[in-house]
Amino acid sequence: MLLRDECLVKTTKFGKFTYVGDPANTVRIFNELEVDELLFLDISASRKKRKPNLKVLREIADECFMPLGYGGGISALSQAKEVFDIGFEKIALNSNAYENPNLISEISKCYGSQAVIASIDCKKTFWGNKSVYTLSGSRNCKIHPIVWAKQVEDLGAGEILLTSIDREGTWSGFDYRMVKEVADAVSIPVIAHGGAGKIEHVKKVVKESSASAVALGSMVVFQKEKMGVLVNFPEKLKLLEMLG
Repeated sequence: MLLRDECLVKTTKFGKFTYVGDPANTVRIFNELEVDELLFLDISASRKKRKPNLKVLREIADECFMPLGYGGGISALSQAKEVFDIGFEKIALNSNAYENPNLISEISKCYGSQAVIASIDCKKTFWGNKSVYTLSGSRNCKIHPIVWAKQVEDLGAGEILLTSIDREGTWSGFDYRMVKEVADAVSIPVIAHGGAGKIEHVKKVVKESSASAVALGSMVVFQKEKMGVLVNFPEKLKLLEMLG
């Protein structure tokens, strides 16, 4: 779930966004649908150098019955503590982790590696090479995703959220090759994100690209591709059957 100010939105390739709804109301729907886990990412906090919006996070935590994660604007251990104290179980670090890699180690040493998600956003450069991008995809860090993935693992991250900016919000399927290459290069779980449009995409990225988990955005907030907002979630029995 993507936070922009105090609203939920859904982007396409980190650009054009669609309003999804109020965070607390959306959480109530996901409670009823028995979603496994929710991760909220504030897509403008780091770019605007803004701290986490604790008011909104408290409202989310008060409504949520499932494990929660949050990312966006966390630049210090003290800020992570505030989010954990509200009731969130995981912290996702992206732009600020690249600026200050020791932040990953500080938080993981205090709360355990299972509480730290290294969020890695990547896309093709003009020359066709893959590179890590931060600040909502606006800054090219000029480092390959595999290289950065190995570094965040060594620093103490417990999971990697790997997002393909080129595929995000497109419904066209994951960047299967990139997921496979990163998953094979590290020993921590890799969560594939960006491009899911049908359950078959989920099956393929888990079975063929060695993803440990999948993050869904458009698939669970829209009726269909290019259709209106309808918060939903695939039936668990169908998911289990597909994944074998």
